Amino acid sequence: MAPRRWSIARRLFALQLLFVVVGVAVGGAWSWASARADLQSDAAEKSTALAVSIARNPFVVEQAATADPSARLEPYALDLMRRTHTDFITIMAPDRTRWTHPDRGEIGRPFRGTIAPALDGQTFTETFAGTLGPSVRAVTPITDEDGKVVGLVAAGVTVANISTALVPRLGSVVALALAVVAVSALFSWLLSRYLGRVTAGRGPEELARVFASYEGVLHSVHEGLVVIDRSGAVVLHNDRAAELLHLPPPAERQEPIPLAALDVPDGLRTLLASGDRAVDETHVTADRVLVVNQELAFPRGSAKPIGTVATIRDQTELLHLSGELAATRTLTGALRSQTHEFANRLHTVVALLELGRVDEAIRFASDEIDRHQIDRHQVDRHGVEAPASQGHPDDGPVAVTPEVLAAVLHAKRAQAHERGVVLVADTDGLHAPVAAPASDVITVLGNLVDNAVDAVAEHPGGPGGPRVAVTVTTQDDGRTRMVVADNGPGIADVAAAAERGWSTKPYGPEGRGLGLDLVRSALADIGGTMTVDTGPTGSTFVVELEPRQVPA
Repeated sequence: MAPRRWSIARRLFALQLLFVVVGVAVGGAWSWASARADLQSDAAEKSTALAVSIARNPFVVEQAATADPSARLEPYALDLMRRTHTDFITIMAPDRTRWTHPDRGEIGRPFRGTIAPALDGQTFTETFAGTLGPSVRAVTPITDEDGKVVGLVAAGVTVANISTALVPRLGSVVALALAVVAVSALFSWLLSRYLGRVTAGRGPEELARVFASYEGVLHSVHEGLVVIDRSGAVVLHNDRAAELLHLPPPAERQEPIPLAALDVPDGLRTLLASGDRAVDETHVTADRVLVVNQELAFPRGSAKPIGTVATIRDQTELLHLSGELAATRTLTGALRSQTHEFANRLHTVVALLELGRVDEAIRFASDEIDRHQIDRHQVDRHGVEAPASQGHPDDGPVAVTPEVLAAVLHAKRAQAHERGVVLVADTDGLHAPVAAPASDVITVLGNLVDNAVDAVAEHPGGPGGPRVAVTVTTQDDGRTRMVVADNGPGIADVAAAAERGWSTKPYGPEGRGLGLDLVRSALADIGGTMTVDTGPTGSTFVVELEPRQVPA
């Protein structure tokens, strides 16, 4: 995991603190050097004045001419050193031989340092490392009445003592520097806290990424986006919002737009100003129908909202899409219904051909072709679809013979066998043609059998394995009775099962939930009734058709 970069506030605090520390250090060093130079200059002036006063003292001139100058000059020099706080006073002969020295062992030894300018009658100062260490000294000649140099005087202060004198000044400089650092650090910390709050602790790289993402999302989203602050002004909007709410185009620096200035209905303005949560609220403008969603906006880690965010969609496009979807669903439902009907009719034709009843198969297929040609002709003429039960206008609908029903059940038996279902069909009790149009009867019987096979194939839990029994008989009063029974799990809600689209099976490309709806429609056309007896051990569908005058 990559280490997190420093935030802007932390970087600014560190840079300010570093700048202050470096500035204080440079200032302190400069102050130290300046004070040291001042002290050295002051020491040189005092040493020069002292050396000149000693060289011009008649006592010193007199003793310089004696045979043993050290005898009386040494006590004089030591006393003068104590009284003037001078580190050393050396009185010497022109040949460098010391007559006085703070260290009595150095008396009689040659003086270390420059004396040439003094021998020429000049007074000068220098910093030289002598026997007492580096020192600031002044050297001046001792001359007699004739101007002859009869001796030299060197007086000075060691550099160590000068540095010691700087300690009080250094303490004040350090104290001032620490105070400046402390005050600067305090102001830097306060500023960093403010920046950390307004930038949410993000670094410049992260802010750059956030800004780039914000720009990309703001201008690429297809919904209107509006940000409203707590004062009730639009502080941010995208291109789509400008189009829907008649706002000025978004600019790099947007000035807040009061909600009172928006050209929108009062209800929408009230919603935007309230800050209330809204989910798919519809508002009608002069030229659009808008759907508005609104939520409070909270900064990260805070429970206090900074305003609201509203998204706006144009419902006109949604209504257009909804209309197209409804038309598509209607067409799809019609095609699914026809798929069920044509599948049952094709199975009947195939079964008749397999049983060798070619004439009946041809007649049945011809009747279906004629019926659908008439239906199509009526649709072309009147723009409406003819009822499915409206057969040939001359011959009328054709009744279903026992052989046709036997062929239908034969085809269904083969299909059931492929799915591991035992289908038992009994048409021995059918003594006469079914008094109803063949298409409707096949629709009723075929769909009931298909549903029963599906039920036991999906839930093969009944005793003796999945099983469907079909019985078709002619009653004494001429009615036709069709019974379809299965040993499936039963139907939880019979009323709901008859509705179009209801099914216990997963949705597939051929459509689901159409079988019982087609059965109900067909029975309504031919005057039949259906009763259902269902339970956990299976379901039984009983259909009874009233006798009608239908040619065989």
